[in-house]
Amino acid sequence: MRGKTVLLGLIFTFMSAGAHAQAKLPTTTQDDIYCSGTVTTEAVPHDHFVVSGEESEFVNTFQEGAYVYINEGASQGVKVGDEFTVIRPVEEFHGVQWSKWQFSILKKLGQVWEDEGRLRVVVVLPETSIAQIENSCNYIQRGDVILPFVPRPTPPVKSSANFDRFAPPSGKATAMIITGKGFVISGGTNNIVYVNLGNAQGVKVGDYFRIFRYTGTQHEEVYQDKRVAFDVYGYGSVPAKYNWSNVPREVIGEGVVVRTSPNASTVLVTFSLREFYVGDYVEVE
Repeated sequence: MRGKTVLLGLIFTFMSAGAHAQAKLPTTTQDDIYCSGTVTTEAVPHDHFVVSGEESEFVNTFQEGAYVYINEGASQGVKVGDEFTVIRPVEEFHGVQWSKWQFSILKKLGQVWEDEGRLRVVVVLPETSIAQIENSCNYIQRGDVILPFVPRPTPPVKSSANFDRFAPPSGKATAMIITGKGFVISGGTNNIVYVNLGNAQGVKVGDYFRIFRYTGTQHEEVYQDKRVAFDVYGYGSVPAKYNWSNVPREVIGEGVVVRTSPNASTVLVTFSLREFYVGDYVEVE
């Protein structure tokens, strides 16, 4: 009898643990929020920066835990314990436009700024300070811009259990994935992408975007022949000329807005059914 009681207790314990695990929602990480980057037309001051660092005779880049020197000291009001965000302006380096209008839209959105990490001041001198890298997103180098650290909001992330792959259009604002973090052209769950809707269009941190694709557009995201969705050679074709406006769309995934600028948003993709590409569409849910 005692053995049966123990066994039942274990079963209920595992059932409870399983239910708790199912109810537990996904969360964002520090890198999701503070290594996400942004695209903005807003002016960013360039007069505060990383000057150099320890072992700079042969070290070109600095990682988490290293000590670097910044061009702000006691004369500029810096104190031990002050924190700074490190950022860098970056440019698209592939030189290949993946989807139609990609480069022209990206230019209108503004400058792409890459988050590089966060510093904490440990020694203050009159005109410079020594700071330790508390977190590095990639690497930090001489000339990287520093800004006073400001905590960023952490939006709640919803479960993907109720994701609707056949969701009808929301009727709200629509935009495109213009590029990904690091100018990648494709991605999936947990990737960062930049879309051409921002706070000037009413987008807020915490808003959700649905990612979707029209079937058979004339400027497909993946390099291929036009109308390949309907006219694949040797494998049949449809007798009528269908196009993206009269066939179902494909809902691919969704993501939460973690940062906004006037005309762009930084989106963390929280769920995707399959790979998505630059040029795929998004809509506010």
